[in-house]
Amino acid sequence: MDDNAKFYIFGIMNLKTSITLLLLTVTSVMGFAQRKTYWDQKVDYAMEIDVNEKTFQYDGKMKLKYSNNSGQELNKVYFHLYFNAFQPGSMMDERLKNIVDPDARMVTRSGTKEKPVVTSRIATLSPQQVGYQKIKTVKYNGVDVPFKEDGTILEVNLPTAIKDASTVEFDLTWEAQVPEQIRRSGRNSKEGIAFSMTQWYPKMAQFDEFGWHLDEYIGREFIAPFGNFDVKIHINKDYVIGSSGKLQNPTEVKGYFNNAKIKAKNNKATWHYKAENIHDFAWAADPKLVVDSAKTQTGTTIYTVYLPTDQEVIGNWKTALGMATEFFDFTGKHFGQYPWSTYTIVQGGDGGMEYGTATLITGGRNLKGLVGVIFHEAAHSWYQHLFGINETVDEWMDEGFTSYIEELAYQEIFLKPKVRELNPIGMAYNGYYRLAKSGKEEPMSLLADYYNTNFAYSNEAYNKGAVLAEQLGYIIGKENLQKTFLTFYDQWKFKHPTPNDFKRVAEQTADINLKWYFNLFINTTRTIDYAIGEVSDQQIEIKNKSNLAMPIDLLVEYQDGSRELFYIPLREMRGEKPAEQFDIYQGVKRTVLPDWFWTKPSYTIPVSKQVKKAWIDPTQRLADINYEDNAYGQ
Repeated sequence: MDDNAKFYIFGIMNLKTSITLLLLTVTSVMGFAQRKTYWDQKVDYAMEIDVNEKTFQYDGKMKLKYSNNSGQELNKVYFHLYFNAFQPGSMMDERLKNIVDPDARMVTRSGTKEKPVVTSRIATLSPQQVGYQKIKTVKYNGVDVPFKEDGTILEVNLPTAIKDASTVEFDLTWEAQVPEQIRRSGRNSKEGIAFSMTQWYPKMAQFDEFGWHLDEYIGREFIAPFGNFDVKIHINKDYVIGSSGKLQNPTEVKGYFNNAKIKAKNNKATWHYKAENIHDFAWAADPKLVVDSAKTQTGTTIYTVYLPTDQEVIGNWKTALGMATEFFDFTGKHFGQYPWSTYTIVQGGDGGMEYGTATLITGGRNLKGLVGVIFHEAAHSWYQHLFGINETVDEWMDEGFTSYIEELAYQEIFLKPKVRELNPIGMAYNGYYRLAKSGKEEPMSLLADYYNTNFAYSNEAYNKGAVLAEQLGYIIGKENLQKTFLTFYDQWKFKHPTPNDFKRVAEQTADINLKWYFNLFINTTRTIDYAIGEVSDQQIEIKNKSNLAMPIDLLVEYQDGSRELFYIPLREMRGEKPAEQFDIYQGVKRTVLPDWFWTKPSYTIPVSKQVKKAWIDPTQRLADINYEDNAYGQ
């Protein structure tokens, strides 16, 4: 029960009133409670690694506490060994050879324009260049147990089951080689970063109500249980590290204090980090990195760790740092407060990728590109890391909602427009329209790894996912959408919610049924296409030319200069959105008409004046693939 509920209950003086308000409070809290079947596993990592910066190899040891809250016994567990993907013949290698539009970062191109030759970079790696994580020992509660490596998955059979509501301990030792920088992880990036250490440790697989998540690593993203991390990295004392978590010994290592007394043993410094309630841990290291920092209004420390290659780059990073603090304040206000004390933006990797309390991004960008990628990856602190969205299953919710946050913040902080766009994510809509008309669209519910093209995946996950969010505001109302995001944060942070959990919060917030919308927009490739038909002094005809029905806003301007907004709810909604506060609707009479149902292809709106102009959805949040026939008299 939240603090407000307690205040209302315990502040009541009259017993009868107390009982009444208590019942109302309990009913309200239950209305937004987690599903009854909800549970989640928990992990606590204590890791220590010793890095050889000359061979790009390291030795690792881990003590992992694993808490089983599933309601059942577990006879085996699984870990991910992501580095093993960077070997010739791996599933990632084969995917690159066979997909029609492979990621350009992961292939080389030769031949001619007429006869291009595309080669997987993984296929050409030598034994000294491949990546691997070779498990040496696994102990279960102190006893050696058998294990099997199969691609990027480690299977561990247990001599005794992990009982429900119990915590067990695993001890692992392993040796690893950091692969050439091909995708996310790697050594010697194009920008000159020595180590981009992501997916670098044996990572406990997610087990939840859907079972074990054992996706082979072929280039897409991740899901994992929440937990605490205690990590010690032994590396050459001249290196600077940017990492997840909070540095415990900043005065003993290079880069964080000008007067630091570097504490070294055998020419190596130890970097000690801790982080709580995250589900992934990443770091990057190079001797040339520099560190800068600033605080948000709410006290979060934002670090930038980057290569100061020239004055323009330095200036861009300093400006971006200031904007990053504004970003966390903006996003905290609209999507829920950032819950950790630090966030680190590290130059590394091959583009941009989010991790627990940190991101790795390429840094040799102009200011616009740098701010854009920082905003996107930082937004993943909400839609991925704070909620633990399953990126392999619900990639559109992860990337789409992140893109939505990114664009709102980018316009507010970077562009600072004097006139607000009615639809703030018009570029995402345009990307979705290209996809819908391309013939390559696949259902957005498809598992992330299985799209036929990267083109379809990118536009589904990033653009159509963002459109789903903004169009939801069109359906339930802009203010209800804002309330939905904040209520979802309150109810589901750190709990691995599903899209249905988000849908239920939206339904309860707006008192509108949304099953039809989420089902058709996510699980099918149906499109929206409305048009204005015949117009007379007595009526306006609206036609649904598609197979995805939606509620309709129709703004009408009469010959006498007056305006009227007709709102037609969809019968499947079993409710209606409230009036919205857009400037274009100020002083306009709003008329709510009887609901329309999807089995009827046309709807007639009665009017009592001569019509001069009419247009469907002047806010352009309805994802209509053909806007040319949405207006009359324009």
